[in-house]
Amino acid sequence: MVRNDLRNIAIIAHVDHGKTTLVDQMLKQGGAFRANQVVEERVMDSNDLERERGITILAKNTSVHYKDTKINIVDTPGHADFSGEVERILKMVDGVILLVDAFEGPMPQTRFVLEKALEFGHKIIIVINKIDRPDARLADVGDEVLELLLTLDASDEQLDSPILYCSGRDGTASLSPNTPGKDLTPLFETILEHIPAPHVDTDGPLQMLVSSIDYSDYVGRIAIGRVERGTMRVGQELMVCNYNHHDKPYKAKAVSMYTIDSLGHTPVNEISAGDIVCVSGIENVTIGDTLCDVENPKPLPFVKISEPTVEMYFSVNNSPFAGREGKFVTSRQLRERLHRELLKDVSLRVHETDNTDTFRVAGRGEMHLSILIENLRREGYEFQVGAPRALFKTIDGKKYEPIERMVADVPADAVGSVMEKMGARKGELQHMAPQGDRMRVEFLVPARGLFGYKTEFLTDTKGEGILSSVFYDYMPYKGEISKRSTGSLIAFETGTAVAYGLFNAQERGQLFIGPGTEVYEGMIIGMSPKNEDMAVNVCKKKQLTNMRSAGADDALRLVPPRKMSIEEAMEFIGDDEMIEVTPESIRMRKAILSNTERMKKLKGK
Repeated sequence: MVRNDLRNIAIIAHVDHGKTTLVDQMLKQGGAFRANQVVEERVMDSNDLERERGITILAKNTSVHYKDTKINIVDTPGHADFSGEVERILKMVDGVILLVDAFEGPMPQTRFVLEKALEFGHKIIIVINKIDRPDARLADVGDEVLELLLTLDASDEQLDSPILYCSGRDGTASLSPNTPGKDLTPLFETILEHIPAPHVDTDGPLQMLVSSIDYSDYVGRIAIGRVERGTMRVGQELMVCNYNHHDKPYKAKAVSMYTIDSLGHTPVNEISAGDIVCVSGIENVTIGDTLCDVENPKPLPFVKISEPTVEMYFSVNNSPFAGREGKFVTSRQLRERLHRELLKDVSLRVHETDNTDTFRVAGRGEMHLSILIENLRREGYEFQVGAPRALFKTIDGKKYEPIERMVADVPADAVGSVMEKMGARKGELQHMAPQGDRMRVEFLVPARGLFGYKTEFLTDTKGEGILSSVFYDYMPYKGEISKRSTGSLIAFETGTAVAYGLFNAQERGQLFIGPGTEVYEGMIIGMSPKNEDMAVNVCKKKQLTNMRSAGADDALRLVPPRKMSIEEAMEFIGDDEMIEVTPESIRMRKAILSNTERMKKLKGK
C-alpha cells in the first residue's frame, strides 16, 4: 500500500546554513500559526542553550499540512558533535532536503550528512539557501554540490536531484536563480513530487523502530519512531526486541500514543504504518529497540552510531568551596543523571572507574561534552571535570588516533599563520582554494591537535575566520604535539581577592577574576605568558600606617579580567588541572591544591 497522504523528510545541513529558520517559514505557510499569533524566531530551538548559541542540539519532529498531504519534518543538528542525532533520524524518513549556504557552499558537515543520506539511498532535494546575501555565489555553489555528489558516488537518480533557490528568512523559494520567489509553494510542490510516499504494509505484523527517546517526569520514557509495518493501538500488548542485543525480549503495553502536528501533540488511538508516533508506557525502552507484534517478534536492524572520539573525567567536587552553590552534589546523584542522559544521547558513553566518585564520560567532541556540562550546571549539579583527551585505538598492534577534517575560511592575509599553527599540530593540507577575497583551506588534523586551537584561530584571523571540523577516520598516531605555551597564575592562599593584590598580580599575566572574588589555595586565577605556573597572592592587602591610607588604593588601575566560558576553560586547562562547575560559578583549579605538595611532586618528576 502507498500512503499518498504522507511524506517523511529530514532537513540536513552544515551548522548555521539556515535549517531551523526555513522550518519556521514552512510552519507559518503550512498554517501552523494563527494569523495574529506572535511567534518567536527559530521556534523549533526550544532549549535555552539552543536559543542562546543559535544552534540546534537535538533533532526535533514537527509536521505541516499542504493540500491533502501531511509532511512530517525532522529538523536535525548541524554540528559534527551531534551527528549521532542525524544518523538515527535518517532511519525515520524517505528523503532529505539538503540545505547549502549560497556563499559558503558545501562544508565538512554537509559532506558528512549527505554521505549518510546517500548510504540510505534517500531521495534528495538540494536547496541553496540565503540567496539574498550580497556575496551569494549561486552558480558556483550549485556546481560544488553536484561535484560533492559525484565524489560521494551518488546514483544517477541522486545526481539528477532538483535544485531550488530559497531565502529561509523571507520564506521564498524558486526553481530558477534569476526568478525571485513569492512563497514556499515551489518547495512544497517539489516535496510532493520528488520525495516518495511511504510504501507500507498496514495489514502485516507490527514493527516500529525506536529512533529517538524523550523523557517526561509524568510518564517516564517516550519512544519515538516510525511504524514500519502493521497498525498500533492504545492498550495493545507489544514485544520489545533488539536486533544487535539478543537478550530475552520482553512484553510491554502501549499506554498512550500521540503524533506531532505543527508544534503540538495530537493523542491518537490507532496509528498505521508510515507515520511517526510517540509511545509512552514502555518502561525500559531504548534507542534501537523494535516494538513488535507479540505473535511475530522480528527486530529491525539499527544504524551503527559512530564511536566517541573524546573523553573527560567527571567527578564529585572536592574543592574547599564544595557544596556551597549546588543542589545535587553526591556521586549517586551525578551517576543517576549521567545514566539518564544515556537514554537520549546515543553518542555518549559513561564508564565507572576504580574511584567511586569519578566517571569517564566519552563523547563526539569538545562541544558535545561542553553542552552536557552546561545542562548539568543549569539543573543544579555541582561537580568537577578534567581536561579533554582524545580516545586512541590499537589496530594490529599499532596506536591509532581520531583524525578530523578541518575546513577554515580565512582572510587571505591570515593564511600563513593558520598554515604555521596547523603544521605544529600535525595537520596535513588537503585542499586550498580562493573564495572571493578569502581563502578556504582544508586539513586532516589529529583531534587532539584542535584542542585549544579555536581561541588562537580567532586571534590569528582577527575574529573574521570561520572554523569547522568533522570526524574523518582513525589513522596511525602522528607523534607528540606540543601543549599550550602559557602557564597558570595560581592563588597562593584562601581568602578574598583585593585590588592591591590583583594590581601586583596583573603584572605577571592576564587575570580571570576581579576584586571581591573568593579564592582558595590552588585555584587558577589567571594566565602567565611564560611556560610555567606561578603562585601569586591576590589576597594581600596594603599595610596601613599613618603615612599610607587605605584610600590610596582607589588610584590603582586594574585591567578588566577575562571571563572564561566552559568551552574556553576546557581549551585552557592542562592535564594536571580541573574545572570546578557549579550552578553559579566556573572555577579552574590544580588537581593538587597545596602549593607545597605540587612542588614536591614536580621535584620528584
